[in-house]
Amino acid sequence: MTGRNGRTVRDLRRANRTAVLQRLYFDGPLSRFELGPATGLSSGSVSNVVADLVADGLVEEAGSVDSDGGRPRTLLRVAPHSGHMIGVDVGETRVRVELFDLNLTELARVERPLEQQGYDVEVIVGHIRDGIDEVLATEGASPELLLGVGVGVPGIVEHTADRGAVVHGQTIGWDAVPLEELLRTGCQLRDSVPYFIDNGAKTLGQAEMWFGAGRGADNAVVVLFGSGVGACLVTAEVEHGRAVEWGHLTVRVRGRRCRCGALGCLEAYAGAESLLARWREEGGRPAEGLDEESALTAMLAAAYPPEGTEPDPVALAVLEETAEYLGAGLSDLINLFQPQRILIGGWAGLQLGARFLPAVRRYATTYALRHPAEQVTIDLGRLGPDAVTVGAAILPLADFFGRGGRRAEPVTEDRLPAWRTALEERSPR
Repeated sequence: MTGRNGRTVRDLRRANRTAVLQRLYFDGPLSRFELGPATGLSSGSVSNVVADLVADGLVEEAGSVDSDGGRPRTLLRVAPHSGHMIGVDVGETRVRVELFDLNLTELARVERPLEQQGYDVEVIVGHIRDGIDEVLATEGASPELLLGVGVGVPGIVEHTADRGAVVHGQTIGWDAVPLEELLRTGCQLRDSVPYFIDNGAKTLGQAEMWFGAGRGADNAVVVLFGSGVGACLVTAEVEHGRAVEWGHLTVRVRGRRCRCGALGCLEAYAGAESLLARWREEGGRPAEGLDEESALTAMLAAAYPPEGTEPDPVALAVLEETAEYLGAGLSDLINLFQPQRILIGGWAGLQLGARFLPAVRRYATTYALRHPAEQVTIDLGRLGPDAVTVGAAILPLADFFGRGGRRAEPVTEDRLPAWRTALEERSPR
């Protein structure tokens, strides 16, 4: 049966289940009495929906609280072990694969370094496939409970009807790589579990907005600072977030060559890879054989040594210049989008941490227009180095909510609006 607004009874039931699941997830445990005003549903609808969700094993009792003069009220919560998600971070130094329960508690993880073979597509695909198999085997998790695999990648992600997610990663040499199609080929789970593939900065932003330092903000920019730099914009109009290629904003005409091939990109000055290259060019000498993360640690130690020790003037000068470039780049985001918050994440951003942040704030407010600069706060993200994998795992979780707690089929073009809408309609705030 279809109502006047075009919604069927099935649509209404799904929406009611979604409303109850989301409120229990973000605000629970809650009683049936509390769920009514929290969801806008009648007490009868709440009772029916809760009964269905309990029968499906998705909701369970979580103790009780005293009521005013009546019987204690039973508290309800989402059952954490009723489903699993996998999050994958195709990072700059490693591929990280993590298995989570519904509460996003980590159950197992696998990491594969990318030091020698870089972004070779077959290597990346092999790491992801093997990592999925390994985390499931480690935890003894049933594939039937797996809601999906979310993958955060560098570059622009295009969702197509015939090949699934296609990645355009110019800085890593990926030209229209059909990543979803490649992952399904030869994979035991290929037809039974959906993949949700998106830009890594966007998944980082999603994680910080749901569970981290962005929660409660209507307008924020989350910056991923690693070998390169990227950003995710979240506004009232784009609540699920939009990846922006901030790292390829031109900050110096005819400047340094960027990994993308252009001249003068912000990434060519502020990315960790270029930061270390500039240190070496100016005479810095990090120890041989260090990976990028260890080399940045060494550079920071040289620039900011223990009290009583002279700093390395070259390292210090390069870091201070990088802070100015980053601040200038942030000022463009402030002027363009006037966010309430800017959050800095990514492995390099977390390494530089609080020591680097005061200078970045100072330059950002110096270069930005006064009024929007006075309205914004600039802080570090709260979720640490796992933020991209957490955000990637949120993609299948949001789809699960959007379907009213029903397990998804593999993602196709006609299903894309469902999981995007789920991200938009969630309201953890």
